[in-house]
Amino acid sequence: MNKRPLYILIIIMIIAWVSGCSDRLDMEDSTNNLALGLDLDKEDNLLVFMNSPSYGRDIKKKTLEIGVKSQTIRQSRERQDEFAPGVITGRKVQVMLISKRILEHEDWFRILDVFFRDMKNPLTPRIIAVEGSISDIIYLHPKDQPRLPLLLRGMVDTKSARSETAKTTLQKLHWQMFEKGVTPYISEIQLDKSKQIRLTGISLLDHKGIYKTSLNIEETGLLQILNKNAKKSVSFTLPIPGEKKSGPFHTDHLSISVQGMKTKIKTSYKENKFRFDINIKMPAGLTERLFPFDVRKNGKELEKMVSEHMQKQFENLIKNIQKHQIDPIGLGLYARAHDYNQYKKVEDHWGEALSKADIHVSVKVIIGSMGPVK
Repeated sequence: MNKRPLYILIIIMIIAWVSGCSDRLDMEDSTNNLALGLDLDKEDNLLVFMNSPSYGRDIKKKTLEIGVKSQTIRQSRERQDEFAPGVITGRKVQVMLISKRILEHEDWFRILDVFFRDMKNPLTPRIIAVEGSISDIIYLHPKDQPRLPLLLRGMVDTKSARSETAKTTLQKLHWQMFEKGVTPYISEIQLDKSKQIRLTGISLLDHKGIYKTSLNIEETGLLQILNKNAKKSVSFTLPIPGEKKSGPFHTDHLSISVQGMKTKIKTSYKENKFRFDINIKMPAGLTERLFPFDVRKNGKELEKMVSEHMQKQFENLIKNIQKHQIDPIGLGLYARAHDYNQYKKVEDHWGEALSKADIHVSVKVIIGSMGPVK
């Protein structure tokens, strides 16, 4: 029996095992950065923050926060090491907080190069825009709540499932930045007056990553329906024309829960510009009605009023998108698929081309249930 192949296999396994252990770092010798924060000071110097859990029976403060001034993210890790009990690693980063001061500058995305070049860094951190100072968030210690990185990750993951924000990971942001047929959008938070972290919706960026505008939670739900990312139910509360308020109470409102919506986008090119016809069907359940109305008898009338209101909401959102020359819907992908040659002429300034496009939307709400109460 020829044992030579067996010897070769054993040698290969030994080499692989040795190389895999060459950069081993024991857990007790490491400081795991779970949250990375990026900001600029008043002189536009880069500030890099980290938030790491602290372990120990006698340790009262359960987190370690370090902020340093640095020229690059990779350099900041060496400076943060000067204050950490172990070697700082970025392998377990859960969230990346980016201040709007940074998002106002071109080419900020280039400073994230280390995450794509060093394979030890994850591509799954949730990207979150912060209204205000990053330090106010990083050094916050909310009582009776999970650690900050887990709190923020949980907020993004659960709210994005309900289309109240967007779960944009670092990998997805990379795709959005380099895909010319769409513009980036990321979660947005702010600290309110009572020092509570509030998830406000999403931030919309242009092709260069520059911040343009924000969408609140309801507008975010509309956007997620347009770009077909709304998988679960989406809730809307709206006023009904002709109904009256009762004192301080908004008794002219109703709420619906929309699920199983279908969005169809038809693309054409006429008169030197693109045209998009968007048809949205929204099966809805009535979850709240604060005024007397016979839904069984006048259901079609109510559907018409709700459809008209929702259509206006979609139209206002599209006008806002065109005004800022951005495309978070991804209509550029449809334009490229429909007429590649015409799209190639404008792909480098697609936001401007979309602002001149004809976009028509039609909405049909179908109320399928109204609950056990008439």
